[in-house]
Amino acid sequence: MISVCIATYNGEKYIKQQLESILSQIGNSDEVVISDDSSTDRTLEVIKSFNDSRIKIFSNQKFKSLIFNFENAIKNSKGDVIFLSDQDDLWDESKVEKMLKALEKSDMVVSDCSFIDQNGKIILESYFKVANSSKGLLKNLKRNAYFGCCMAFKRKILKKALPFPSDIPMHDIWLGLVAELYFNSTFLEEKLTLYRKHDSNVSQASNLVSTSRFQEKLKSRFNTIKYFPLLLFR
Repeated sequence: MISVCIATYNGEKYIKQQLESILSQIGNSDEVVISDDSSTDRTLEVIKSFNDSRIKIFSNQKFKSLIFNFENAIKNSKGDVIFLSDQDDLWDESKVEKMLKALEKSDMVVSDCSFIDQNGKIILESYFKVANSSKGLLKNLKRNAYFGCCMAFKRKILKKALPFPSDIPMHDIWLGLVAELYFNSTFLEEKLTLYRKHDSNVSQASNLVSTSRFQEKLKSRFNTIKYFPLLLFR
């Protein structure tokens, strides 16, 4: 069983397209788990209009945090394999098939992606080339390449990853660190997601193609390093 976990907040503009690209390639017994952080727009209305029993909605959350909104979706998932998805991207029609194939030999898979603008025009061909993405604990501590919307992993990773510590820099960085320490991960060169870059993006990867202050990067790395002892005893 596949669980696609989505954290939503005021995503009415693109959520319909994203759900269409996901639902078309998952099975009848799979699920899309949506945790909504008290959206004030038509996000929930758009989602409910699909009238699809595979969509499980957990609304009226008050996390005010992308990280813990994602954690809530993950906690409420039931699948053996978990895909993470943003609310405003698009999935390649072969994403599920290719990621599942790669997961036959790995515990976590991260695919490459292209960046698109608000109108769907490609503005960056390959995230991997910009981030120099690959495995390696120290390498990913210096510059994280575990990009949430491009990740899928086996459920057993959650035994080490949950609950999320209170001040981790981002959920995907934490999950990637767990995978590096305890499991086997694979970076898949194929571009299987169109990541939509716009003014509301909050991910670390989005900042990679813009400017990010040195102090913010340093704080992010410190918040990750300080959890090493905790991870070692999980």
